[in-house]
Parts: sequence; structure tokens; C-alpha cells
Amino acid sequence: MSARIYKPARNAMQSGTAKTKRWVLEHELAEARRIEPLMGWTSSGDTRQQVRLFFDTKEEAIAYATREGIAYRVEDPKPAAPPRLMAYADNFRAGLPEPWTH
Repeated sequence: MSARIYKPARNAMQSGTAKTKRWVLEHELAEARRIEPLMGWTSSGDTRQQVRLFFDTKEEAIAYATREGIAYRVEDPKPAAPPRLMAYADNFRAGLPEPWTH
């Protein structure tokens, strides 16, 4: 049994940072998923993969995994790129590769 501790990335459709400040402990797959022959649904006998635990800090998640005897892997988030500041007037400035048209 092993787990992955990470900080979730921002959704591509989000402009804010909601739900990205918490750390998540998620169990790795213990057995492969299989397709049920009757309905064609994907299933697995491992119920731990359905559990996601949220923590305020990385240290809390590591302490929980250590206390429960769970092997873990920590994935630190990549640093965010600095915002690219542009003015609206830059769309119409001289020297663009192509002139602006409608």
C-alpha cells in the first residue's frame, strides 16, 4: 500500500486559486481495473483508491501517512510562472509581425 501526497494544480478553466491550497493524500492503485462483462463498466476491488484525504500542510499529510504506516511519495508543486503583464494598447503598437486588422 502506497500513497501520493501532492498539491492539486489549478484547473485550466479556472482563473482563481480555489481548492489549490490544500495538500491531498491519494492511495495508489493496488490492483488493475477491469471491465465488467455484463455492463461494460470499469471496476476494481480496491476501495482505497476512492478515498482522498485533504490536509492544510504537507507536514500534516506526511505525519498522517507515517502514523498509519503508509508508504508515501511527495510531489512538490512546480513554481508558478510570473504573470505576463501587457497593456491593451500593445495589441495595436507599431512593429508587430502582422498589422492589426478586423
